[in-house]
Amino acid sequence: MRVVAAGRSDVGLLREHNEDSFALLPAHELFIVADGMGGHRAGEVASQLATSTVTAFFDSTMREDATWPFHYDPALSVEENRLVTSIKVANRSIYEEGARAADHRGMGTTFVGLLVARQTNRVFVGHVGDSRCYRVRDGEITLLTQDHSLINEYIRTMPDLPAAQRDELPRNVITRALGMNDVVLVDLLADAAREDDIYVLCSDGLSGMISDDEILDVVTRHEDPEVACRALIAMANDHGGEDNITAVVIRLVDAEKDFVPRRAAGSMEETRQVALPDFNDLTTEQARNDLLVDIRDDFDVCATDPAIRVAELKSSRSKK
Repeated sequence: MRVVAAGRSDVGLLREHNEDSFALLPAHELFIVADGMGGHRAGEVASQLATSTVTAFFDSTMREDATWPFHYDPALSVEENRLVTSIKVANRSIYEEGARAADHRGMGTTFVGLLVARQTNRVFVGHVGDSRCYRVRDGEITLLTQDHSLINEYIRTMPDLPAAQRDELPRNVITRALGMNDVVLVDLLADAAREDDIYVLCSDGLSGMISDDEILDVVTRHEDPEVACRALIAMANDHGGEDNITAVVIRLVDAEKDFVPRRAAGSMEETRQVALPDFNDLTTEQARNDLLVDIRDDFDVCATDPAIRVAELKSSRSKK
């Protein structure tokens, strides 16, 4: 089995700035979407800090000579510990930056990250906020995450709330995000990885504009994840494009299948260098380019826009 993935982000039709961020990290088989929030474009800072901090944590703790400098939960696998801890470290980084800089105060970001552990045929998803992870399997779409939103809290605690009152509840108020407090509760789920499964990570600029069935239709009609990402974003814009829109599509395919994603224009020379935090005294400053990465023969990743780079801030919301 190999993984083929692509991602794309778009400002939408109503926002001035794109504060969403996404990352495709083939070396770790990790995929991320973050949707920032905060005035003065602070949401950009928050979502970028989330992706860059998680990237740096994975880079540092994957080294053979690295020691584990954080709490380790023996009830979880190594992969689960690494994912959850990286998100908590990102939360702390965003919170501390918000406390340090006045123009970043109160900033935060949603986060959804998917980690493929092919050694055990498992997929792990870490999630905070209302960015989502869907799975498409055997022609059916399943929402794997539950939005950390005010309306979901009402539904959970007051299941008998009349529909009329439920419709009056605000739909864009989230109850959990990275950077809001110095500690964060991360939802973690595990899924059995199966060949031909498709996973979709997205910000609410996508899921709030198109239905689950429309997402299912797009990703089943378009085998190429890059084409699927473009089609999803085009559909969300056709439906109003009220927010920044980010989609990452991940396919688990037969290792012997002849599947080559369409390559986007661009070159390594266009990549900007990103300074990443250090963990374990290991320096992890590096330039990243997610136009097309082929780290191993059985892993292909492409991004759909040469302007979008791994861990480079590209979207969010100064609204919610």
